[in-house]
Amino acid sequence: MLADSSEYLAQICEHHVSGHLKVAPEHVVDEVTRRMKKPSREVFEAFGKRFKAASRRAGKEQYILPYFISGHPGCTVEDMVELAEYIRDHRLYTEQVQDFTPTPMTASTCMYHTGIDPFSMERVHVPKGEEKRIQRALLRYRDPRNRGLVIEGLKKVGRDDLIGDGPDCLIPGAKGNRKPR
Repeated sequence: MLADSSEYLAQICEHHVSGHLKVAPEHVVDEVTRRMKKPSREVFEAFGKRFKAASRRAGKEQYILPYFISGHPGCTVEDMVELAEYIRDHRLYTEQVQDFTPTPMTASTCMYHTGIDPFSMERVHVPKGEEKRIQRALLRYRDPRNRGLVIEGLKKVGRDDLIGDGPDCLIPGAKGNRKPR
């Protein structure tokens, strides 16, 4: 039985979720999920709709708690800004975040150390150092401790439009009186 078939998902929602279901889409940008060998954003969103419907049928208010990764080979600051906007637009809470950590015998670790995708032999951007810190901060853009790194990342990719007091901004302006979205 498929993990997200309606019968199985109904059972999960009715008997095995205690308010939050943790899932690991890990990212939403196609180029990054392709490097991760993960399904696309559309698959994650379709699952979310099926989960919500199954929870409603079970008479429960339950939520998906997504797990995201920053700093994965193939991921750029631009990709992380897109993920941060996705998190904002979908009102997701990013409790489960992790910086990519190379682990032995994985394709991702091969990409990290060589800068080459072993499947396509294409060169791959590998974030390191300050860029890795910026990418992680963008996942937790709401945390005031990340303000400086988030601003640095947004300016680096020309997205100053996300700094200010408008409802679409990730970081409030100097006065910090932005109304949340």
